[in-house]
Amino acid sequence: MGTGAARYQRGLSMPAARESGADDPLYGAIEAGGTKFICAIGTGHGAILEDTRIDTRDPDGTLREVLRYFDAAQSRSRPIRAFGLAAFGPIELRRDAPRYGFITSTPKPGWRDTDLLGTLTRALGRPIGFDTDVNAAALAELRWGAGAGLNSVIYVTVGTGIGGGVIHHGLPVHGLLHPEIGHVPVRRHPADAAFPGVCPYHRDCLEGMASGPAILARTGRQLAQSAVTDPIWDIEADYLGQLAAQLVLMHSPQRILLGGGVMEQQRLFPAVRARMLHWLQDYLRLDELHDAAFLVPPGLGPAAGICGALALAIDADVGAAVAAAG
Repeated sequence: MGTGAARYQRGLSMPAARESGADDPLYGAIEAGGTKFICAIGTGHGAILEDTRIDTRDPDGTLREVLRYFDAAQSRSRPIRAFGLAAFGPIELRRDAPRYGFITSTPKPGWRDTDLLGTLTRALGRPIGFDTDVNAAALAELRWGAGAGLNSVIYVTVGTGIGGGVIHHGLPVHGLLHPEIGHVPVRRHPADAAFPGVCPYHRDCLEGMASGPAILARTGRQLAQSAVTDPIWDIEADYLGQLAAQLVLMHSPQRILLGGGVMEQQRLFPAVRARMLHWLQDYLRLDELHDAAFLVPPGLGPAAGICGALALAIDADVGAAVAAAG
C-alpha cells in the first residue's frame, strides 16, 4: 500500500498537486474491476493519498476486504466524508429502478445480480457516488487529465474487454442504460473473415473482434509480441478506427481518449486516426478531426479509473450537502 499513491500523483494535473491539510475532507474511492478492486483515500483536490489492490474473487469475500481496508484507513486517520464507486458492468444506474446499484448481466462468474451499491452503502453509512468504471474514468480525464478545459470527451479502454464512457456538458451520459461501446457491431476486415470473435453474446462485435483476448485467440500472442508486418496491426487499427468514426457521428465529442493495455502500443494511434478518417469518408469537414490532439491516450494513464472514483465521491459529498440544505 502507498506505492500507487505516488504513481497516481505524478499522473494528475496541477489541482491535484496541492498539499492536503489536516482539516481537509477525505474521500474513499473504489475502482471495482473484474480482475481487481483498487481502493484508495483521496482529497477534494484530486490527490490520491494511499491505495491498495484487492483481487476480485466472490462478491462476499471481495467486499469484506474492501470494508476492512476502509475501516483500517479511517482508524489511522479520520472519518471519510463520502465514497465513489466506479464499477464494471453492466450495472443498473437508474435511481428509480428496483435494482438500482446492481451488477446485472455480467459474464463474470458469481457476480451476476450482485447488489454492489446497496451492500457497500449499508456497511459504510456514507454517501456513495456510483457509475461505470469507464464513465468515471472519462469524468476524471475531463476534470484532471487529457480532457481538461473541454466539456465533451469519450474515454475508451481496450484491454481484456472494451468499454467506453461518454461525457457531455461535464456529466456522464445515462439513459435506459449506460453506453455499451464495446458491443457495437463492426464490419469485418477483409483479412479477418474466418475469425469467429470471442464475445459470448455477439461474437463479432467490437469487443469480440478487437479486445486483448480476441487478439490472443486469433494469433496466439499479445499485440506487443507481434511483428510489425503482421496483419493483426492493420486489423486492429481498422476496427478501432471504425469505432472512432461511429463515436464521432453519434456523439460529436471534442476529444476521444483511447486507453487500456492494447493501446499501450503507441504505434496504433496514427493508424487508428487514419482508419477513422477513412471510415468518415470526408463527410465531416472539420479541421479538428485531422488534429493529432483529437484522438490521444488518457492523460491519467492507468490511474484514470481510481481518480474517476474519487471524482464520484467528491460529487456525492456535494450532492449530499445540497440535499441537506434544500
